[in-house]
Amino acid sequence: MGNLSSDQIQSFNSQGYLVLESFARPEDMEAMRTRMDQLLRDFDCSSTASIFSTKNQQQLTDNYFYESVDKISFFFEEKAFGDDGSLKQPKELSINKVGHALHELDPVFRKFSYSEKVSSLLSSLGYKRPIPVQSMYIFKQPGIGGEVVPHQDNSFLYTEPQTCTGLWLALEDATVVNGCLWAIPGSQKNGLVRRFIRGEDGVTFDRPSPAYDPKDFVPIDVKAGSLIVIHGDLIHQSFENQSSKSRHAYSLHVVDTDGCKWAPDNWIRRKVAPEPIYVS
Repeated sequence: MGNLSSDQIQSFNSQGYLVLESFARPEDMEAMRTRMDQLLRDFDCSSTASIFSTKNQQQLTDNYFYESVDKISFFFEEKAFGDDGSLKQPKELSINKVGHALHELDPVFRKFSYSEKVSSLLSSLGYKRPIPVQSMYIFKQPGIGGEVVPHQDNSFLYTEPQTCTGLWLALEDATVVNGCLWAIPGSQKNGLVRRFIRGEDGVTFDRPSPAYDPKDFVPIDVKAGSLIVIHGDLIHQSFENQSSKSRHAYSLHVVDTDGCKWAPDNWIRRKVAPEPIYVS
């Protein structure tokens, strides 16, 4: 089960993240990867060319992105296209991520997201009525897998009080070579730095990003099947994948809805709230 020990909870509260090795079974990871292969085969890439970038998020955020909150949508890497606008490699090697409602709409990803193991983990962290607000299958493609700049998850998924936790499942080994996560241990204790706000004219950050010292970051390299639990205020990032190996991961973000209010100016705006994982 996913119950955390007191030592694990203490480590999470101190460091802002926790690695749980062998959290997912090999057969569950294989099921998710096989299912994503099928979704990619069925995806007609001529119907959209939406690009995802954390460097140019404000400029590249479009209606396709907004509408993905309750859909299974496909986002390309910035470097996937040539000067003529055509893909430089097969679509399967061009996608940055698929999101943001795999946990709701696809039975394979829903099975993991609403599993007993995930429920036990969230219960250990004190969640009363957790809902998954977004899910992403992240590819980190060989050679073109883009950088994810330093950020905090609470910036994008804000509740009052703040309750976001990220669950990042490695579906392949994540190393310093193929673009593993890096974090500043303990940085969550400094609180939220800035918010990503959706207004009438689109999305914008309410203040500039601070400058971070690269020496403060440590790599979180993990084996496939490991789950990284990420505090909503933890500063974390990943670099480009310049290797010949992909770094697939499934990411789920959860907030509490018991005594907590979802901020109306978050980028995610839903007509119907997701189903809670459990109610305690």
